[in-house]
Amino acid sequence: MMRAVATKAFDYGEAELTHLMRVDPLLGEAIARIGRIERTIIPDPFAALAHAVVGQLISVKAADAIWLRMQQRVGEMTPGRVAELPIEALRECGVTMRKAEAIQGIACAALDGKLDLSGLNDRSDDEVIALLTALKGIGRWTAEMLLIGSLERPDVVSWGDIAIRRGMMTLYGQPDLTKAQFDEYRARYSPYGSVASIYLWAIASVPSTRSRNKEPEA
Repeated sequence: MMRAVATKAFDYGEAELTHLMRVDPLLGEAIARIGRIERTIIPDPFAALAHAVVGQLISVKAADAIWLRMQQRVGEMTPGRVAELPIEALRECGVTMRKAEAIQGIACAALDGKLDLSGLNDRSDDEVIALLTALKGIGRWTAEMLLIGSLERPDVVSWGDIAIRRGMMTLYGQPDLTKAQFDEYRARYSPYGSVASIYLWAIASVPSTRSRNKEPEA
């Protein structure tokens, strides 16, 4: 029996929007035009990590379909439930062998104490990234998606996310984007980079046939 993973909207308010509109008039115009965005997140870090792994290098549409099948197959999305399943059960949901192994690896690490998911909130962004990227199949992009999409960290703008870079190029009318330019914009948005990311994703309007991040995770 399917037990849907609990979700909520990323928590932000007028303070974040007012700051971004003040420091970046072009982004401010986009915010005014688009209005408030309800960005869905997954508060449970294990489910959020599994969801982020599913979304590596595939379209949003494909990731959503696989995630639905995985919830139907797994039932309650917990480390214990995922760890007890044969790897083929995850593969049958549509993920690659590498992703299935990564998701089971996260589950096993959580169960044997190598990964303290409940303690992530007590760690800095850099500490969370370092902890997660030590796991097989988890790269910086996936860790950054957890920071935004589960822990609700306020100042995350991911260079590894193609849609965010595309949103910047669209917003500022640039055919390309260097890392130096990206870092300049990211610094401008601080300390509310995560809300800027939410709007950059919307500005990018990524077609469902395009992938969400740049390159395979380590």
